Amino acid sequence: MSAHSRFNRVFPREASMKTRKSQVLTGLDVLVRDDLAPLRGRSIALLAHAASVDRDLRNILDIFLENGLRVVRVFGPEHGFWAVAQDMEPVGAHPAYAGIEFVSLYGTTEESLTPRPEHFEGVDLLVCDLLDVGSRYYTFVNSVVFAVEAAARAGVESLVLDRPNPLGGVHIEGPLLEPGYGSFVGLVPVPVRHGLTLAELVCFAFVHRGGNPVNLPGIVPCEGWKRALWWDQTGLPWVPPSPNMPTLDTATVYPGACLIEGTTLSEGRGTTRPFELFGAPGIDGAKLAEAIGPVPGAILRPLLFKPTFQKHSGLVCGGVQIHVTDRAHFRSWNLMIHAISAILNLWPDRFGWRTDAYEFVREIPAFDLLAGSDRLRAGLEHGVDPAELIAEQTFPAELWREMSEPFRLYE
Repeated sequence: MSAHSRFNRVFPREASMKTRKSQVLTGLDVLVRDDLAPLRGRSIALLAHAASVDRDLRNILDIFLENGLRVVRVFGPEHGFWAVAQDMEPVGAHPAYAGIEFVSLYGTTEESLTPRPEHFEGVDLLVCDLLDVGSRYYTFVNSVVFAVEAAARAGVESLVLDRPNPLGGVHIEGPLLEPGYGSFVGLVPVPVRHGLTLAELVCFAFVHRGGNPVNLPGIVPCEGWKRALWWDQTGLPWVPPSPNMPTLDTATVYPGACLIEGTTLSEGRGTTRPFELFGAPGIDGAKLAEAIGPVPGAILRPLLFKPTFQKHSGLVCGGVQIHVTDRAHFRSWNLMIHAISAILNLWPDRFGWRTDAYEFVREIPAFDLLAGSDRLRAGLEHGVDPAELIAEQTFPAELWREMSEPFRLYE
C-alpha cells in the first residue's frame, strides 16, 4: 500500500477544491483549508522549523495554537526550530511557548538525532512539516525518518505534511550512496539530487531501512504541484530553512557546491552568497574560470571575497561566483567535479581534504560521506579526466525513476 493511499484511508480529505487549479498548496495549506480536521482531538508532537509556513507566511505552530489544537511537544531539527544555528552547531533549548516542551533533535551526540521513548509520552500523533531542498546531504529528511521510526516504536501514528521539491522533480544529479557510507548527510541509496519531495523520500527511506509498511506515515500531499515545477513557479513564499540556504538560487547550486564542505576551500559560508561562490586565499579566480571552461547553463564570474566566519574567516579569498543563466541545463554536480579538478591541478598547495569529524563521523572523510563513496575523491587525486568522473558518478535517471516509482505521489 502506498503512503498516499494509506493517508486517504486514515485521514480522508474533502474532494472539493476551494482554490484555483493553478495555485499550489502545501500539505499545511491543505490542512488549513480543511479546518485542520484530521488533527482535532489529537495530542500532537510537532517536528517543524521556521520555514514551516502556509501561503500567508503563518508558522505552523502559531496556526495550531490559534486553532485550539493540543500541542504537547515540539521537536526542532538541525539549525533549531527558528533556524538560527549554523551547520553542525549543537542546538539547545528553544524559546518556549507557554506550556509546550521544546526538544532539540540536534545536540552534541549522534543519539540526540532521534527522539527518546519518553518524548512520546502523552502523544498520539507526530506531525512533521519541514522544507527540504532536494539534495541528499540536507539533513531534514533524515530527522523526519528518525522521528517516524521512533514514533512507530512507541506506538504513535505519524503524519507528514508534504512540500514541493524546490528544484522540481524531473532532473537528478550524482551517484547513489554506496553501502558503508551512510551518515546523517545520507541514510539510503539515492542520488545527490533526487527529485523527490519530503514525503516521498521519507517513505522510500523508511521502507529501505526495514520499516514495516503498516507503520508508514500518513501523508497530506501537495495539491496542484507537478514535477516540472520549480519552487518559484508555485506561488509559494520562500522562507530560509537554514541560515545558509537564503534563496532558491542557493538551493539550485547546492547539489554540487556542498561538496566543497568536504575540502579546505571556502564554500562561501560567512558571506551573503553561500554555496554560490567558492575559493581560497591564493587562488586566481580568472585562471580558475578559464581552467574550468564553459559551463552549460551558468557563467562563472571571478571575484574576491572575505568570509566573516568559518573557513578562512577574515582572509581575502580568490574564486568564482556561479551565476545560473539556464537552470534547466545547469548541473552543479558536474561543475564542481571540474572545479575541484582544476584547483588540484593549479593550486595543490592551496587545497586539502577536510579531516575533522563531520556530522558525528570521524573514521570516514567528510568528502566521501558527501559523495557517497571514496571513488570520486580517489579519481580526483589520481588526475582522472573530469568528464570520465562525471560519467562514472552519474546514476542513470531511468533506473532511479524505476527504483523510486512506488513512492512517487505526483506526475
